[in-house]
Amino acid sequence: MVRFTEVGLRYPSPDGEEAPEALADLTFTLPEGSFTWLLGASGAGKSSLLRLMHLAQLPTRGRLEVLGTEVRGARRGALPRLRRRIGVVFQDFRLLPYLSVFDNVALPLRLTGRSEGSLRPDVTEMLRWVGLQGKEMSLPQQLSGGEQQRVAIARAVVTRPQLLVADEPTGNLDSHQARRLLALLTQMNRLGTTVVVATHSEDLVSQFAAPSLVLQAGRMVHHG
Repeated sequence: MVRFTEVGLRYPSPDGEEAPEALADLTFTLPEGSFTWLLGASGAGKSSLLRLMHLAQLPTRGRLEVLGTEVRGARRGALPRLRRRIGVVFQDFRLLPYLSVFDNVALPLRLTGRSEGSLRPDVTEMLRWVGLQGKEMSLPQQLSGGEQQRVAIARAVVTRPQLLVADEPTGNLDSHQARRLLALLTQMNRLGTTVVVATHSEDLVSQFAAPSLVLQAGRMVHHG
């Protein structure tokens, strides 16, 4: 479950003056196991909202609960553990260039202490699902943009997260791969993962009817 109550976010201003809020007065709840499209024009605040959801940023006011934890009042050490229950697909991939495809996808599992023998089947299966079998030993710079995006998606979901947030995940994919990605996201959702996807793709939204949250200038103008 994700719950925002009168949440505002203000980024620091480089000149020391008080900057306007990037997000203002957001109040909504995403039930456990829900799938939600996050919509809005460029600059509406979609990426900022996702940053709050995956705890890269904390709100400057209001109350934010993620997976049952009120983040501003959380004890020291609670947020790192909470972040490990959240999968993130970044718009700019954020793959480690010196690691192979296999090792990039395996990294979240290794950080949790999984043994090599136990993680290998999961990583192999995830790479097969996103259509990258045979690319396991390639480095990110040897891949196309669409292939790098699929590695980023595999890395985000290999831990079977409770919450998955994706920022424009189909931006570098062709229509076939975009449909494949949507199938993966909806399957994760059916297995119980709460999924939030920011997109500009009307075609993608039309393929899967789900509630949407629409932002305009940092404010919510529609939810449902």
